[in-house]
Amino acid sequence: MKKVSRYEPSDHPHESVKVFADYQGDIVDRCDVVVVGSGPGGAVVAKELAEAGFDIVLLEEGLAWDAPDFVPDAGAAMVRMLREGGMRATRGNVFMPTMQAIALGGGSVVNSAICARSPAWVFDRWASLHGTELLTGASLDGHYQRVESFLGVEPTLEKVLGERNLAFKRGCDALGMSSAPCPRNAPGCKGSAECFTGCRNRGKASMDVSYVPAAIRAGARVYTSVRVDTVMASGRRARGVQGKAVDPRSKKAVYDVRVQARVVVLSAGCMATPVILQRSEIGNENGQAGRHLRFHPGTAVLAVFPDLIRPWEGATQGYHSLHELEDGLKYEVLWSPPPIIATRFPGMGVQFKDQLARFERSAPFDAYVDGADSEGSVTGRPFGLEPDIRFTFGAKDVKKLHRGLCRLVEISLAAGAVEVLPGLFGYKPVLRSQADLDELRAYRMKPTDPVIAGTHAFGSTRMGNNVKTSVVDVDGRCHQTDNLYIADSGVIPSSPAVNPMLTIMALASRTAHILAARINLFFLGVRRC
Repeated sequence: MKKVSRYEPSDHPHESVKVFADYQGDIVDRCDVVVVGSGPGGAVVAKELAEAGFDIVLLEEGLAWDAPDFVPDAGAAMVRMLREGGMRATRGNVFMPTMQAIALGGGSVVNSAICARSPAWVFDRWASLHGTELLTGASLDGHYQRVESFLGVEPTLEKVLGERNLAFKRGCDALGMSSAPCPRNAPGCKGSAECFTGCRNRGKASMDVSYVPAAIRAGARVYTSVRVDTVMASGRRARGVQGKAVDPRSKKAVYDVRVQARVVVLSAGCMATPVILQRSEIGNENGQAGRHLRFHPGTAVLAVFPDLIRPWEGATQGYHSLHELEDGLKYEVLWSPPPIIATRFPGMGVQFKDQLARFERSAPFDAYVDGADSEGSVTGRPFGLEPDIRFTFGAKDVKKLHRGLCRLVEISLAAGAVEVLPGLFGYKPVLRSQADLDELRAYRMKPTDPVIAGTHAFGSTRMGNNVKTSVVDVDGRCHQTDNLYIADSGVIPSSPAVNPMLTIMALASRTAHILAARINLFFLGVRRC
């Protein structure tokens, strides 16, 4: 690999990005590689291949939001930048909200910038379960380092932690649990805790201000407001993609889009990519696209302290504990805009008002499980554009999350909290003592009891060596095709243990370099002929 450059902030990061107002008719283009989706997978592929000298077209359905467009208003941010206005949820034995972004830069625009490496044992598990022996932690080290170097990934600095993160650390220390500052792609973080609504400080190196501009500088063409519907194919070979240019105001499909390419890379996310494959007569020969959808189901508590916390200050998620990671549990500090946090407050009227009065002394902590006993699916609907998402929350994962919830209460009390709100339907709303914690441990939690969220979605186009049970091989290439690749969270076959963004990017970097070598070899063969 050649030496990697370093992301540099720009006052005009979206310069040369094509927007809907630029389109005067149908869009027709031709390139070496067309990449669908500009999130952590697609942006990396586009940048790496463009810098390798290939002609790249990057298509994104969402808009290019910039710092002046961001407002610290949860409702406005969700409507603007999240699928289904942030109201997307699964069907099944639980109602589980799950958030996917629709914006240039994908989920990196609204996530907390956590960039954690999956441990080596994760890849050993993948190899055992899915036959991915060629993919090891060691084989990804160079790609992890490449991404970390470019984005300036580093542990959250103490000066931007704030009391909310430090309280979590104190609780872990008191219990003898290991914890550490979260590594994040936020080299300019000022601790404003506005990751969810978009970083107005330009402190976060999200894809739209880092990898996408780098791809453009290397010659890539980037189109926004373009919704890809299908992969064009001839037999089992992809020929490009087609879709519509959508007016961001009226939401109406206005112009046809057709991009011919030697290679197609789908990076539309684990909800959209399988639906595209389902609509296309390629890449889904065995009907596996959309199956084996996985999440990291998570829940949170609200710890109330005797002294001021001012939870709106400090890095959004600046501290975490990997103490029980191999047992399938990860603990984190949490923050999101007040209207979302307030949904955890019990009661109505005066009781709700009393909880609001404690808000400045509160800190939310969360836990998620690896989801090893849970599975779902994603399919396109007969009518409408949003997918049908089904999910079964497995009994073993429910027990695991219950254990994680008890641990969060324990961390909170150890940190000095005088009250802890566990957020369990039908259970006592406030816990105050060790006796309350013991009672919670004895409680038989049902799947519908906790307030859960589908933290991190993956696996709907999973990798593996068995054509009958997976969609792509370890290189991201769709089985039985030569030129159709997937580079998003869908290829992750089972839990990456930690927040998946960095692993998605490392896998995308690996796929891009393998693909570049294959394209060059093909061109060399053609010239020799």
